[in-house]
Amino acid sequence: MGKRSSDSESLPQTFRSPPPLPPPPQVPESWFPWLTPLIFAVNVAMFVYSLYENDCPATRSNPDECLFYEYLDRYSFQPLSENPFLGPSTTTMIKLGALQRKLVVNGEPWRLFSCMWLHAGVIHLVVNMLSLLFIGIRLEQEFGFFRLGPLYVFSGFGGSLASSLYANPAVPVSVSGTLVSVGASGALFGLLGAMLSELLTNWTIYANKCASLFILIIVIVLNLALTLIPKVDGSAHIGGFIAGFLLGFILLMRPQFGYMSKKYIPPGCNRKYKKSKYQLYQYILLVSALGILLAGYAIGLTMLFNGKTIGRFRNASQ
Repeated sequence: MGKRSSDSESLPQTFRSPPPLPPPPQVPESWFPWLTPLIFAVNVAMFVYSLYENDCPATRSNPDECLFYEYLDRYSFQPLSENPFLGPSTTTMIKLGALQRKLVVNGEPWRLFSCMWLHAGVIHLVVNMLSLLFIGIRLEQEFGFFRLGPLYVFSGFGGSLASSLYANPAVPVSVSGTLVSVGASGALFGLLGAMLSELLTNWTIYANKCASLFILIIVIVLNLALTLIPKVDGSAHIGGFIAGFLLGFILLMRPQFGYMSKKYIPPGCNRKYKKSKYQLYQYILLVSALGILLAGYAIGLTMLFNGKTIGRFRNASQ
């Protein structure tokens, strides 16, 4: 008795079932955005605390000179002649961690981070927080808090470093250091820069590539135009944008179009459906951006603590 062949083996080749097709490409999971609202809350809380610490009525012989003293009492604002943004005094901002070159080089480098959590006034705070919610929530939903957090903080650090370096080399550090800078704009411009690099490094997954790139460039140009406004620290904006642009290549890289994890590919599937997770150009951009970013931070810090400067320092809000 011979072994009986199965039905599938007895069928002609043309009638056999083809190998199973792979499932459709994986849809990226959407993250719940909790870090962006937390950053928003911390900025608002720090501003309220800065007004509490400022206590404008207690520092003036006539408390009515403080704006809205009748309604806000201790939380009232400095006179417009001292702070046109509706906020605390420069002395209070320095006390709480504003960026001041003299203090940074004399042993307080933490100000490169602390200044991004302070704001010069209500107007400054509202503009920055609206931008944070508009940009930050979208990025956190797509990439998660573990990428957004480092992107935000180290972009802000890049903006602070650029702001500290942007001083007049003919003026001693002790003099130029009396000028201060505060605000989250460096970090926010970093998020914009990261959106641009994310589009470039993940080019293959976008359907309307040119339209997306054109719209994003218009938004970036309009925001960079704000650096021309008096009392705005353009150096922090540009420094944060460059840092965020480089960080986007490092932190926001996505798998190429059509990639599927091995655990989602059914057994027997043709190997032609298997793709590498990332393309070669993505790795090249990542390594290049990491090298440039670390070199930029190292050179900037070396220049700062050796008294080197570029350009002129401006008393500004970020």
